[in-house]
Amino acid sequence: MAIQSSIKANLYKDSVSLMRIAQVTVARSGVQRVTLLMGTRSNKEFLQQAGLMSPAFESAKPGDIMIVVADDSPDKLEAAEREIHSLIAGQDSKDGPTEAAAEAPPRSISGGVAVADHANLALISVPGPYAAAEALKALRQGLNVLLFSDNVPIEQERAIKRVAAHKGLLVMGPDCGTAIINGVPLGFANVVRPGVIGLVGASGTGLQEVMCQIHRHRQGISQAIGTGSHDVYSQVGGVTMLQGLELLAGDEATKVIAIVSKPPAPEVQKLVIERAGAIGKPVVICFLGGESATSIGNLHRASSLEETARRAVSLAGANEPGRDERIIGDLATRVCASLAPSQRYLRGLYSGGTFCLEAQTIWQAAGIRVRSNAPLDGADRLANGEDSHGHTAIDLGSDEFTVGRPHPMIDYGVRIERLLKEAEDPTVACIVLDVVLGYGSHLSPAEILAPAIRQARAAAKAKGRELPVICFVCGTDEDPQPFETQKAVLVDVGAELVSSSTDAALSAQAIATRMSAGEGAAVRRVMQGGERR
Repeated sequence: MAIQSSIKANLYKDSVSLMRIAQVTVARSGVQRVTLLMGTRSNKEFLQQAGLMSPAFESAKPGDIMIVVADDSPDKLEAAEREIHSLIAGQDSKDGPTEAAAEAPPRSISGGVAVADHANLALISVPGPYAAAEALKALRQGLNVLLFSDNVPIEQERAIKRVAAHKGLLVMGPDCGTAIINGVPLGFANVVRPGVIGLVGASGTGLQEVMCQIHRHRQGISQAIGTGSHDVYSQVGGVTMLQGLELLAGDEATKVIAIVSKPPAPEVQKLVIERAGAIGKPVVICFLGGESATSIGNLHRASSLEETARRAVSLAGANEPGRDERIIGDLATRVCASLAPSQRYLRGLYSGGTFCLEAQTIWQAAGIRVRSNAPLDGADRLANGEDSHGHTAIDLGSDEFTVGRPHPMIDYGVRIERLLKEAEDPTVACIVLDVVLGYGSHLSPAEILAPAIRQARAAAKAKGRELPVICFVCGTDEDPQPFETQKAVLVDVGAELVSSSTDAALSAQAIATRMSAGEGAAVRRVMQGGERR
């Protein structure tokens, strides 16, 4: 595959804009890969690791855009280059000048405040080395901050959050991908009805899944406050999570609070639980991989994302949604009847780190050892994230897979490649995939994923195997993507569709457990009439 490199000098664009330009270019030109990064030292290191570094980039400055296009076709390379430069310049090659080009946006925090002096929040998405400085500028202007940027040193995160707390302001992030503040969705967020349940979490996709489940149970969200994944580390001390609890405690519209996070550092967990216990409102706490479900006073522990939503809905005054466990059992029975004895292992290919974490907690609780690039236990870390081993759960949104690429909720390329690779493995019993809808996500993810699912299942079939692909859609009927259409597309290519991330992990667990116990062959004999019970 040929790689073509170029530089657009002296023009800064944030990572979200660059991801969108890359996505549009791939869709329009058909080129295999587009990478757009600012010329920072860390981005050059990323390109080096990905095998995409060019000598031309050595002289690139942090204010320059490094452009990499890869394909086998010279014509596609040239078409992609033209598309990229046109989009960077603010010209849509199909529609002429864009509205954005006609009205130049502010180029600084102070410029933005001058245009919108009523604003009280700044969303910042710049390279990590510059993010803390921009956040401090916003705080000095009296603005709360959603810091979408990642790769911010943890000592800088601690410093800006201390400044914010002193000023009575909130910093969501760094690496905060999801929030809903006063009804306004920020980052990757879904369209949900307003209501009385307030969320605070160190998990973007976890917040999305919980809010979507709440919406489906006909309850709504008052606020959803993201903290960033490092907020619950001991070095930061849970500053934003504690502030978020305080804000929701004082919010008249919020009647029930839910917390979603991986287990915080012990001292942070103690602070969070103490503060939650002192709030005069019911609080659902989901520390994935932590304690199992219990209720003490106003605190209600949940062990999964779905259970978090169900408990919050019940505490909000609605009947707690029921669960029909037979659906999972019936799916596992039907699937196992079609599998060969060699098919024993699970493969979870997730765009959300929380989905990957939840699957690991469910599988390990059932005695299934899981390897991962983001493991619960360091001993289970994959030697190479590109290669699965045994039962495997992969976070495809981690840095090793997003170097020079858009997030997998936007660009499905990496996941499709991995899906097709896993389909060649005769030991794979099933593959689990999430499909995330909402603002910021791909405009029609199921239509992109469906041909790959069909191809993967056909490849396995050609070698005498069935390949179950379990999917769940994280979204609502109000999202920009047609929810029912997305589900129908997946069902049409033979995917096993379940209603939540929790059910997807439980269904896969049931399949692996039965195949490990040799039940697959027994089920086949019964269904084929060779044995009666």
